[in-house]
Amino acid sequence: MIRLTVLYNLPADADEEEFLRWRLTDHQAANAAAVGVVRTDFARVDAAWPPGTPVPYRFMTTADWPDRASFERAFLDDEAQEGLRTNLTKLADPVFLVSEILAETVNAPD
Repeated sequence: MIRLTVLYNLPADADEEEFLRWRLTDHQAANAAAVGVVRTDFARVDAAWPPGTPVPYRFMTTADWPDRASFERAFLDDEAQEGLRTNLTKLADPVFLVSEILAETVNAPD
């Protein structure tokens, strides 16, 4: 499985409530509907470890594809890249990490 992780902040003049309305609705639906995506999450980063460590990013998005070929087909597509360029105007300091999941454990809820 291939995971795209995006860590980012908002521009200084951004309205966080407005951003969250967009990110939790339209953009979350668009991420989930992207070709090949099997899971996507959005989170607000609340803390870093060890305690007292500055938190360099406010938000994190992850999206998973079953394999590298499907990730590249979807993410590197011209239309997807155009949408990314547009969406990047809403972010500050983004870092994109692409990783291959080597092991996964899912625990059942108690």
